[in-house]
Amino acid sequence: MVERLPMSITGNQKLRNELQQLERVERGVVVKAIEVAREHGDLKENAEYHAAKDRQGHIEGRIIELKDKLSRAEVIDCEKVGLERVVFGTVVKLLDLDTDEEVIYQLLGPEEADVKNGSISVLSPIGRSMLAKEVGDEVVVVTPGGQREFEVIEIMASSHP
Repeated sequence: MVERLPMSITGNQKLRNELQQLERVERGVVVKAIEVAREHGDLKENAEYHAAKDRQGHIEGRIIELKDKLSRAEVIDCEKVGLERVVFGTVVKLLDLDTDEEVIYQLLGPEEADVKNGSISVLSPIGRSMLAKEVGDEVVVVTPGGQREFEVIEIMASSHP
């Protein structure tokens, strides 16, 4: 059974754009760099050649990774999710019960998670703990640093699709 990978429409398009850039631009650039480096002679001591081959390996590896993720993508329109419970795509305001601080997170896929910009992976410990919770519910998260407790204060619609 293939493990589905949840992502927003925006996240899916971002991965598609990266794949297109790698296949249509970066791949050709690195092939040219390898050709130029080969013209410099002895390949054993040719740093340019080895750097270009390394870059080619990274590009090809990323292309394979992107194709895999896109083939398993479960694209979800974050503007059409319900707001009764915490689900993929919702923006959740939480109260940290230890510090009385409020935090706001949007639940997105692992490829889109960016804590600095307020999004976390739905597959992360806190993301999993929040799923299906309603306003007023307590969220208990076991982290490497210990147990943390939050209360769901508000569930909001996504700011982007």
